[in-house]
Amino acid sequence: MFLHKHPYPPFIKEDTTKLIVGTLPPPRFSTGELLEKDVDFCYGSYYNSLWLYIDAIHNLNLRYDNSDEAVNQRKDFLIKHKIGVCDIVESAERAKIDASDLGMSNVTLRELIGYLKHYPNIDTLLFTGGNSKNGPEYFFRKHLKDYGLSLKVVSSEVPRVHEFHLPVKLNAVETFRTIKTISLTSASGSANRAIGSMPLYQQLKARNPEFTTFDFRVMQYREFF
Repeated sequence: MFLHKHPYPPFIKEDTTKLIVGTLPPPRFSTGELLEKDVDFCYGSYYNSLWLYIDAIHNLNLRYDNSDEAVNQRKDFLIKHKIGVCDIVESAERAKIDASDLGMSNVTLRELIGYLKHYPNIDTLLFTGGNSKNGPEYFFRKHLKDYGLSLKVVSSEVPRVHEFHLPVKLNAVETFRTIKTISLTSASGSANRAIGSMPLYQQLKARNPEFTTFDFRVMQYREFF
């Protein structure tokens, strides 16, 4: 059994307003066996493609390699746009050493609610996937139950939007902050089949045969990044 530990601490600043929330990077990021185009940072797998979409939206001309410059480019973007990263899984066991969310067992979650309380400017969570088993939204729902909280539907259209009320103290008075969650279509290649079955994608593809799943994600992510 392989113990898969998250290799990166949460990346959050005092003025962060949005958090990207995933699960775990591929095991090679924990073992240090990076591929040539991998970046040693959150969502650094070239085959995950999240940074490819962000790059396309903002024309960042990012590097895709193991250099410190590649890491700093991504950190600079996040800081500028007040975006943080706090994946919800701290560790998990795997019988098979791969990146499958379904392959995780004995999962230990990060104390995400604690981070939200510590950083009061955060008002939006960007899940890199939906509510399928062992996905980030799935685990966050479990995490909320420990606090007697739950997500309420704001929009059931893709990407689905929910919200919850986080109890906080303000000047010794009990109040709450409203936190919105966005369940983005996963950046992994395994989500391409799901995209292909979406009516909106099919409509756009019918209008323009050159329209791809990459274009679909760029269109979706643009609003939130």
